[in-house]
Amino acid sequence: MYLIGDIGNTEIKVCLVDNNNKIFKKIIFSNRNISLSKLKFNLKKLDKYLSKVEKILFCSVVPKSFQLIKKYLKMKTKIRCIEIKQLNLSSIIKIKVNYNQVGSDRLVNAISLLNNINNFIIIDLGTATTFDVLVKNIYKGGIIAPGIKISLNTLSEKASLIPKIDLKNVKKVIGADTTTAVRSGFLWGYAGLIDNIVKLIKKETRKSFKVVITGGFSKLFKNSIKTNVIIDKDITFKGLIKILKIIK
Repeated sequence: MYLIGDIGNTEIKVCLVDNNNKIFKKIIFSNRNISLSKLKFNLKKLDKYLSKVEKILFCSVVPKSFQLIKKYLKMKTKIRCIEIKQLNLSSIIKIKVNYNQVGSDRLVNAISLLNNINNFIIIDLGTATTFDVLVKNIYKGGIIAPGIKISLNTLSEKASLIPKIDLKNVKKVIGADTTTAVRSGFLWGYAGLIDNIVKLIKKETRKSFKVVITGGFSKLFKNSIKTNVIIDKDITFKGLIKILKIIK
């Protein structure tokens, strides 16, 4: 049995994986103001399984949160808690950028798609909107744009007449009121951003790609963009599982 986790800026996701590489328990909770007491509350459902865990692997973009989880798990099990940047990933994937400046979750996503056949663009609509380019098993780099949720919250906070708005699909571009105008701006604005960046990547590389989209807003944008995409919300976990099968 394996314990894997994805520590993002907004959420922490932890999974138990059985010996057939199937996720059988998933816990998701906020990374805001995280503490040992909050970890104990959120992870207590895993305690009864920890004695059976053989490996623990996390990807993290928040070092302080990883160190806290590492400290918590050290009190519960003798199994070493590893963050993927501690591993020699060059034996798994060729990385053509500054290794220390690429989020470990983005590398894990790329590793999950290695297949020696296809080129991939991975779009993650998370805290940031990221694009990662994988060409014949080589991680070429990517693009980072502002996250949808952060941009929406900032707009509400900075513009006194714009309330907090949840994004929904809108058919018309021209909004009839503030809410529909903001929804239109974000839906069609980000749809245009996604399509244009994918187009520019193809033009620059002169290659074709399969496009995989993940993150909380992936379903909303799948039908709003012109680009044909595959939704995979578990892409990070699949990458962690693949790495676990390789490392000793």
